[in-house]
Amino acid sequence: MAEYAQPQKKADWDVGVRQTVAADRKTVWAFLVGEGLPLWLGKTSVLAPQKGATFETDDDISGRVLSVQPGVGLRITWQPGEWSRASTLQLTLKDADGGTAISFHQEKLSTRDERKMMLGRWKGAMLDIEKALTRSTKQPSKPDAGRKPSAAKNPAAKKSAAPKKR
Repeated sequence: MAEYAQPQKKADWDVGVRQTVAADRKTVWAFLVGEGLPLWLGKTSVLAPQKGATFETDDDISGRVLSVQPGVGLRITWQPGEWSRASTLQLTLKDADGGTAISFHQEKLSTRDERKMMLGRWKGAMLDIEKALTRSTKQPSKPDAGRKPSAAKNPAAKKSAAPKKR
């Protein structure tokens, strides 16, 4: 997982986290704006992916959708209740070798402590997203009806040996 950060201006900080997951972009987008929404946005089940839509989570985070490109990304304002001003969060998806690169980039953070806190949040969210996508994209294994159990795993499956010649 890659991370990066730098002060943008004298008082602003930003943070970013990027991870490639083994799923196509369409699947990842549907997951992130659907059932996976609480993994990154917070405890909520609704985010209308349209410019101007507002949201509020049970974790006291509020914001507004600034822009949306379905299947590619979105930008939102992000403001926990205890913060004096909103930051901007960008979620971006790109095709990558072996799947889709997911990127969270948050800017307009006020302090180094906010940056550190949000780095931890986005790293954790990325791990949760990767685990959830791995579970949801795995195909259930089908038993191989034509295969006989091996003798090593099932002693009852041992073939009778031919009698030894004396």
